Amino acid sequence: MDAESLRRAFEANHIRRVKVGGFDIDGLLRGKYISLDKFWSATDKGFGFCDVVFGWDMADAVYDNSRVTGEHTGYPDVLAQIDLSTFRVLPSEPTTAHFLVDFYQQNGKPHPSCPRNLLKRVIARAETSGYRPKVGSEFEYWIFREPVEELYARGFHEPTPLTPGMFGYSWVRQGEHADLITEVMDELSAYDIEIEGMHTETGPGVYESAIRYQDALRAADMAGLFKSTMKILCAKRGLSVTFMAKWNEKLPGSSGHLHQSLWTQDGSENLFVDAKGEHGMSRLARHYLGGLVALAPELTALYAPTVNSYKRYVPGVWAPLSATWGIENRTCAVRVINQPASATRIEYRQTAADINPHIAIATCLGAGLHGIENAIEPPAPSEGDASEPKGASLLPRSLPEANARLQASDTAKQILGEAFVDHYVRTRDWEARQYARAVTSWELKRYFETV
Repeated sequence: MDAESLRRAFEANHIRRVKVGGFDIDGLLRGKYISLDKFWSATDKGFGFCDVVFGWDMADAVYDNSRVTGEHTGYPDVLAQIDLSTFRVLPSEPTTAHFLVDFYQQNGKPHPSCPRNLLKRVIARAETSGYRPKVGSEFEYWIFREPVEELYARGFHEPTPLTPGMFGYSWVRQGEHADLITEVMDELSAYDIEIEGMHTETGPGVYESAIRYQDALRAADMAGLFKSTMKILCAKRGLSVTFMAKWNEKLPGSSGHLHQSLWTQDGSENLFVDAKGEHGMSRLARHYLGGLVALAPELTALYAPTVNSYKRYVPGVWAPLSATWGIENRTCAVRVINQPASATRIEYRQTAADINPHIAIATCLGAGLHGIENAIEPPAPSEGDASEPKGASLLPRSLPEANARLQASDTAKQILGEAFVDHYVRTRDWEARQYARAVTSWELKRYFETV
């Protein structure tokens, strides 16, 4: 969309202000409101945005190990370039236009720590080889009756789920809160986020939403905006929502699965399909799968970014513990879906709802392209329960272990860039150290009186 088309759209929608934002390393959407005059002056040349967004964590605590920015650089501005194609208007904020931005260094080069830039680089690599990557995402999340301010005040202790009981795919529960579901689906549709399906999952107050597959960058934008927008819509109703991988030790975790395939550049043909191939998969799909499976252990920190991510990796709750794949097997890390044949795709199931969508999608795509370029054959498919099959590589079970594997991975640096991997490893080291020094409620209950 060019500036003239935007001006007409602004007039039609009675736009009075603009909200611009970009995703940080944790997937948080960092942004600001700007005036119309400021917006129009920035459409071509961009505007300054403090680079501390890459120098602090999700709680705004400044990293003590960052090379990208810090006290040693003085936290200068980076250049935020508005992506005009991301124009959206949220119905509940009808006179405000929303846009995403990409971050650039002052020399004009893409900022190495910007997740959206990372994904764009990997997509460009795919396109150079003649592939058009498409991705669809699914998120599980938990809705609670208290507003987030109340949960803050009591340390997030014992939040009240929206609904009681273990009631997956419940027609009744969905009907009881049809007004919420209707509002969410209508608002998101008007916000250019197409929800293909929404239903209750197994657990109190837990839902799953499937976002229709799109070109990879657009899919990542939709996924990131979905998480932020769900929080906004729930807050307006006095509710709260979490995308934590595991919020309660007694309940299942929250998945964040990524469906992916490669198409011809014009989008007319799914290149993963071959009716004569084994399981209906093309050679290209098999090697893409081989890359995903082979690299899963050393790339886990990118798929599982928080300390809490690893609380989901326990037996018996459908979270994969090893680098496996199978045909229509939901106990594997990678599930191949080959029916109907035209919709053949690969579902990456290691990821949880706490992913940074841009980073996780870039990592999957980079691993798959690596598999194609090196003709990596996948191991034999798993049948039955693939939780911890013999012979399969185990996935890391903690953030420090996963981060060490990533830091040592030359392949990760090759497919994602050394500068990005270095910064990401430093941020995960910081995250793990914050947890290591914390005194948890479990420790207080366990040791306060007894030791």
